[in-house]
Amino acid sequence: MKNLRAFILSLLMSAATIVCAQRTNQAYWTYIDTYKNLAIEQMQKYRIPASITLAQGLLESAAGRSTLATEANNHFGIKVGNWSGPYVLRNDDAPNEKFRKYKSARESYEDHSRFLQGRRYQALFQLDITDYKGWAHGLKKAGYATNPVYAESLIHIIEMYNLQQFDRKQTKTTRETLKLPANDFFDRHTVYKNNKNYFIIVEVGDDMATISRQTGVSLRKLYSYNDLPRDYAPTQGDILYLQKKRKQASKAFKHYPIHIVERNQSIFDVAQLYGIRLKNLYELNQLGPEYVPQVGDILRIR
Repeated sequence: MKNLRAFILSLLMSAATIVCAQRTNQAYWTYIDTYKNLAIEQMQKYRIPASITLAQGLLESAAGRSTLATEANNHFGIKVGNWSGPYVLRNDDAPNEKFRKYKSARESYEDHSRFLQGRRYQALFQLDITDYKGWAHGLKKAGYATNPVYAESLIHIIEMYNLQQFDRKQTKTTRETLKLPANDFFDRHTVYKNNKNYFIIVEVGDDMATISRQTGVSLRKLYSYNDLPRDYAPTQGDILYLQKKRKQASKAFKHYPIHIVERNQSIFDVAQLYGIRLKNLYELNQLGPEYVPQVGDILRIR
C-alpha cells in the first residue's frame, strides 16, 4: 500500500500532471458539442481558429462550470479593462478584480473575438488558421494568461479532444472516411474521435433505432460497441461509439494512467469517457461487476 501511495504521489507531482489537469470528461464533451458551431462562426467572422476559441473556453470556464461562466456568462476570463458594461468581482491575481459580465455566452464569444483584435495580438493573424500550436504559444507570449503552462494546456486540450477538426471543417470528411451515409442526421451530430474511435453525442429526440438507421451501424453492434443492455434508452449528452472500443486508454495518458472517480460517476461512465471496453477496464483494475465506484477511487486506465 505504501509503495502504491508513493507511486500515485509521484504521478501527481510530475510536470505531465500539470498539463493533464484537463482530463477527458463528460462536461468537456458536452461543452464542445454545445459551443462548436459558435466557435466556427467566430472563426469565419474573425479568422481565429475554432480550436483555440474552444480550448480557451474550456480552460478558462472549466467547461462552463466556473462561477464566472455560470453567474456572468464570462467564458474567457476577460477582465474589465476599457469595458464600460457590467462586471463582477472575483479574486484572481489580486483580490476583488473586475471581470466583464455578459448577457449570454454568445456575447462572451463575440467579445472574446473582438478582444483578440487588439494590438498585442495582431501577430497571431499572420499565422495559418490551422496553426493552433502557434496560436497557443502566441497567446501566452502576448500575455493573455500568467499560467506558465498556458500554451501547453491549450495544445493538450485541442489534441485530446481533436478540436483541430473544426479548423479544417472535417466533419464531412470524417463521415465519408467511415463510409457513413449522407443525411440530415449529420447536420445535427458531429462525429468526434476519442482513443482512435469515432463517436457521437446523443441529442434530444434520438433513440437507438433511429441512430442505427441513420448511421448505418446495426443495433446489435451499437449495443455491443457501447457495452449496453438491450433495454437501454439514450439520453441527451450520452456518448455512443460507432466502432469497437479499445482495451486501454490512449497513449496521451501514458504519463498519468489513472482516473480519479468523480461524484455520480459509474465505471461504465469511465469506460465511455476513455473509449475503453468495460470488461478490459475491470481487468485492468482486477475488479468485478459487483464493484460500485466511490468518489476519490483511483482506477487504472492503461
